Amino acid sequence: MSNPAMRVGSMFVLVCAVATLQAADVSRQQADAFQRKIDVISRQGPSVASARPTPRRTAVSESELNSWFTYRAQSLLPQGVANPQITIVGNGKVMGNVVVDVGALAKKRGSGGTLDPLSYLGGRVPVTVTGTLQTQDGRGRFDLESADVSGVPVPKPLLQEMLSYYSRTAEHPEGIRLDDTFELPANIKKIEVGQGQAVVVQ
Repeated sequence: MSNPAMRVGSMFVLVCAVATLQAADVSRQQADAFQRKIDVISRQGPSVASARPTPRRTAVSESELNSWFTYRAQSLLPQGVANPQITIVGNGKVMGNVVVDVGALAKKRGSGGTLDPLSYLGGRVPVTVTGTLQTQDGRGRFDLESADVSGVPVPKPLLQEMLSYYSRTAEHPEGIRLDDTFELPANIKKIEVGQGQAVVVQ
């Protein structure tokens, strides 16, 4: 993804596809407003950061983000992943869910036995995750608190297997790891997660 706006969009999808819950006040107008903010954040990247005397802050509301997921994010989502939605709880904490087609993963894994949660599931299922997003000095990390599939609690290794499978690319065949830190794009220094909104600081 060479386009800066798409890199910013992908960063939000990465953060929120792992941690999402319940949309409110979704509209195409708010999706467009969020897209404009992505464009502004991209333009305020490394080329202008050194000349800026004070940090630039861009607020993003929960409703704008969920609207963008609904109307604009489909092309950025991995195949088999749909309908990400987020609740921004505050103090860094986010909750949410995303619908995942576990059929391909279950087939790849084969029979996991009667104790394997995926042995009871098939097709498209809701995956709910809760955790804390920590960002500082241009780096981010998501700390998992809990996860469930169709209301059934799942251990972290199973969630990691699902995330790795659905986030793999030609450049990153192993996919994303939950515990890894990641670089924030567009010279973003940190993301302040408040109640109902997040503030991007460049």
